[in-house]
Amino acid sequence: MRDTAAACSLDADLLLVGGGLANGLIARRLSEARPGMRILLLEAGDTLGGNHTWSFHASDLSAAQQAWISPLVVYRWPAHDVAFPGYQRRVEGDYCSVTSDRFDEFLRTRTGVDVRLGCQVDTVAPTSVHLKNGQVLRSRAVIDARGAPETAHLALRFQKFLGQELRLERHHGLTAPMLMDATVDQVDGYRFVYVLPFTADTVLVEDTVYADGSDLSRERLRAHIADYVAGRGWRVAELLREEEGVLPIALAGDVESLWRDAQGVPKAGLAAALFHPTTGYSLAQAVRLADHLAALPRSAWDDPAQVFSAVRAAAVAQWKSDGFFRLLNRMLFLAAEPAARRVVMERFYRLKAGLIHRFYAGRPTWRDKARVLTGRPPVPVAAAIRAALHPVPDAPSDSSFRPSVTASPE
Repeated sequence: MRDTAAACSLDADLLLVGGGLANGLIARRLSEARPGMRILLLEAGDTLGGNHTWSFHASDLSAAQQAWISPLVVYRWPAHDVAFPGYQRRVEGDYCSVTSDRFDEFLRTRTGVDVRLGCQVDTVAPTSVHLKNGQVLRSRAVIDARGAPETAHLALRFQKFLGQELRLERHHGLTAPMLMDATVDQVDGYRFVYVLPFTADTVLVEDTVYADGSDLSRERLRAHIADYVAGRGWRVAELLREEEGVLPIALAGDVESLWRDAQGVPKAGLAAALFHPTTGYSLAQAVRLADHLAALPRSAWDDPAQVFSAVRAAAVAQWKSDGFFRLLNRMLFLAAEPAARRVVMERFYRLKAGLIHRFYAGRPTWRDKARVLTGRPPVPVAAAIRAALHPVPDAPSDSSFRPSVTASPE
């Protein structure tokens, strides 16, 4: 950064609004790639990252990306399991989890990153942030990563979950995460239980549903978890904590309008629609955006318009590349009855492991796409065609995807 009197009057070179996953990874990456850059991370809560567990497949990231995120990884397993009424399988390949406790601890001690907690933001602009206490913070650039995407421009369905981290009286006997135990009763959509074995006697058990609505029935999900734990023969010694979430699943949208409404302030994370459209996972896309920003020339950080343009270009390109997943989501939610969605997922998990890993990474080949869409259809053909070709009712049309893309190279 230029060493000028103007620079000295700034509160930071970069203001990051919202201390969640996306901005935390941007801060971590830039503090390493741009030593000397003054980064100020603003968070309304009393910790960074809230109360979450973020997981990813190692194959979602490059070797270099895995290396720089590795200090945040608390748990790593060499495989994961899935279970359906007529089919069970283990898929080899590292599966990793980042906890919000580690995230908070690491970033608060990171050289080059200043953190303000309990910081209530009123409004943001390309080079300033107005706080609710009347204070104005100024910087060369601002990135806003607060909250969910603007639903006025996106047609969404939801992945809802409530999880409990439990200490059990005895060892649970699991040797790998259970990413989907879909042998459970189907309620409110496609329902499964997600289990992470943290230690020999502690597990995170999440009752999860792919649903049309976003309402979270906490008491029902807690009851589901209690039934599942009892059905496994586990006895709970202690409830350590709970976490919950409602993740967006994108069916269609108008990404140009989403960015037009940003008014020159770069968005990140869910606010920029940077999440895997089908799985809801957001860590890999957050890592890629952080890398994209780290690669900008030093001069770009002197011009907020260049920063906005760079972030917008990355997010729009990601959205356009994800059209295939939104097509699948329309088939899942618009062509399949809620009770039949489990059949769709079971069929997918019978495919080759390499395809599954590329799917989670958001990088399927054209052969992968063809394989997912061919064979015995798990949904009615006419309904699938309608879902693929017609706009979602009462929602923005998805002009970034054409069905023919599924048969052409990436």
